Amino acid sequence: MNDFWRLLGYTRPYWLRLAASVALMAVVGACHALMAVLIGPVFDRVLNPDSPEAPVELLRLPGLGVVTLADLLPDRIHNVWTSVAVAILVVFLAKGVCDFLGNYLVNYVGLAAVTDLRNRVFAAVVRQSAAFFRRRHSAQLMSSILNDIEKVQVATSHILADLLRQGFILAALLVVVLRTDWRLAAASLTVLPFVLAPTARIGRRLRSISRSAQDSVAEVNQILEEAISGQAIVKAFGMESFETGRFRQAAARMFRRNLRYVWQQALSSPLIEMFGAVTVVALLTYGRSQIRGDLMTAGQFTSFVIALLMMYEPVKRLNGIYNIFQQALGASERVFQYLDQEQDVEDRPGAPALRPFSRSIEFDNVGFRYPDAGDGLTLEGIHLKVNAGEVVAIVGQSGAGKTTLVSLLPRFFDPTQGRILIDGQDIREASLASLRHQIGLVTQETFLFDDTVANNIAYGRPDPERRAVERAAQAALAADFIAELPQGYETRIGERGQRLSGGQRQRLAIARALLKNSPVLILDEATSHLDTESELLVQRALHNLMEGRTVIVIAHRLSTIRRADKIVVLDSGRIAEIGRHETLLANGGPYRRLHEMQFQQ
Repeated sequence: MNDFWRLLGYTRPYWLRLAASVALMAVVGACHALMAVLIGPVFDRVLNPDSPEAPVELLRLPGLGVVTLADLLPDRIHNVWTSVAVAILVVFLAKGVCDFLGNYLVNYVGLAAVTDLRNRVFAAVVRQSAAFFRRRHSAQLMSSILNDIEKVQVATSHILADLLRQGFILAALLVVVLRTDWRLAAASLTVLPFVLAPTARIGRRLRSISRSAQDSVAEVNQILEEAISGQAIVKAFGMESFETGRFRQAAARMFRRNLRYVWQQALSSPLIEMFGAVTVVALLTYGRSQIRGDLMTAGQFTSFVIALLMMYEPVKRLNGIYNIFQQALGASERVFQYLDQEQDVEDRPGAPALRPFSRSIEFDNVGFRYPDAGDGLTLEGIHLKVNAGEVVAIVGQSGAGKTTLVSLLPRFFDPTQGRILIDGQDIREASLASLRHQIGLVTQETFLFDDTVANNIAYGRPDPERRAVERAAQAALAADFIAELPQGYETRIGERGQRLSGGQRQRLAIARALLKNSPVLILDEATSHLDTESELLVQRALHNLMEGRTVIVIAHRLSTIRRADKIVVLDSGRIAEIGRHETLLANGGPYRRLHEMQFQQ
């Protein structure tokens, strides 16, 4: 119920529309009841030529007495058949108009509320730290944001409309049967507990089954995303049949879980119909004796039976609605988990903006451990000072902690121990936006969006001038190949920039960093995957990018960092030595061994 009320809370901004829809659905319910009531006059008065021309009684209300058709229709309508015919037309017209308007309004409320929920979930997920994404597969996140919320959307839009409609219909028809013969109505409704108890139990099972089925959808999405993204590797290793089999097994599991859901959901309908049939047979037996004894007219009994039969349809529908809501609540569990997930990295309350960088960056006894990496520290006892304007290179064997170290500076992670200072200010005390505004990043795995060249260069800069984009492209040595593209700067470059070569993608990333114009620059092995010609062009572009900036560069090829002001050698998460290229070679330590290994290769 907590999840239900939490979902319902998202409709609060639209309460006026929701209230209007409730009122309109109440009218729809009343119209259904009047349709059942009007059956009596049709049998007793309209189809009986000997009936008197007395007003047709509709309701007996406390304090108001008897309400007849004559009270509701114009005075010139005297004939019983005319008045009943006009009443039927008015009831159906009112029902149709109110049903349309009420259905539209409640769907508007449901769709708007779920859109707000989806936006909030996406905002919560995209603000999570890198550690959050290390623990979860992207396909599972996408499945929750799309498929799980889709289940919630179904329940809170047209299913909510049907809930209001059927609820008011049931309530209005209950008034009709109780008004006709409350003893007979009470006897007829004694079967309801025998129907509702097992269906409620089925609904609770459906919630867990639904959650399991949604997990199967996430599993299928994960296999699909990996097979498509890694299609070159799948083909190169001849694993098409293996991936097809893996997908088929996951699809079979999803099929079995969905079939289990359908089986449980379909079980309640026969139960209701069976109890309904027993009730109708008993009623016919009772009604036959009542009519023979002149205790009830045929029209009254027909009106009662039709109202009772009409009640069973809302009961069935409400049971199905209950099951769908259980499915939505099962789907919402994962969604709310993401909303409730505490952020590992976030702004402290009232965090001020970081002052413009001018003096130094300092790692003060920094240690770090990944949350899922056990007790061992990935980094330990890091003491490092980077002065403004310096080029500092980070080198070391694979797994030494180079990328982890530079990831701490823009706060992709927070240190487990120690602190990082920029101009003496702890970066955890400053706002994230102001910190990351002062740091540019170019990595070995360049990520580009399926958008135009211009928009990729301008990413992170709202409404930049075209001239500024072109200047950044020229400085990144990208202007020539951009000019050769079909639409120049307006050419779409495909998913992850797949229509460009590796060197071209990297130069666009450099142009993006140039346009950002941050005083601090991180280069994470920005040329490691390039051929010799592309590397030469990228190195020249990087030289333009590095000019006048404080640069921290992770280098795999030691030949590219000989001119660095400071080389930091990491070994097993600790700083083994610091110095210039010539000094470190002369020391004969880990740097020299790395250097000799590369030359031997």
